[in-house]
Amino acid sequence: MSREPQRHSVYETVVRVEPADLDERNHVNNVVYVRWVQNIAIAHWRTLATAEDQAQIAWVALRHEIDYLSPAFVDDEIVLRTWVGHAERLSFERMTEVRRASDRKLLAKARTLWCPVDARTGRPVRVSAVVRALFSRGA
Repeated sequence: MSREPQRHSVYETVVRVEPADLDERNHVNNVVYVRWVQNIAIAHWRTLATAEDQAQIAWVALRHEIDYLSPAFVDDEIVLRTWVGHAERLSFERMTEVRRASDRKLLAKARTLWCPVDARTGRPVRVSAVVRALFSRGA
């Protein structure tokens, strides 16, 4: 999970840790990290993809790998950064970093494999060269 993003392909957003995000140890629950990884991927897609592409293509997560490095706590501002790494015919690797805004400490890093599917049928579908170029470093 050490692949570096290309600058133009990085998408970043900030979220605040809410009380509902905490587990019994009063730090962010692991499930919340998965939600953040999913939400930033969706936001990145919606920011760059055309309305036509969004109507035709949906994404299904095939695999999540998350390394939890340090806890986050209520009211922390969290910087989420994502980019697409290697892309194959039906599998796009997406990397995500989770950092605390105040000190930029890396709290978690994730690697997710996403499959593009036809939005109507749910069947895997290849994306156009234009879509592939928007998001990935290449095949």
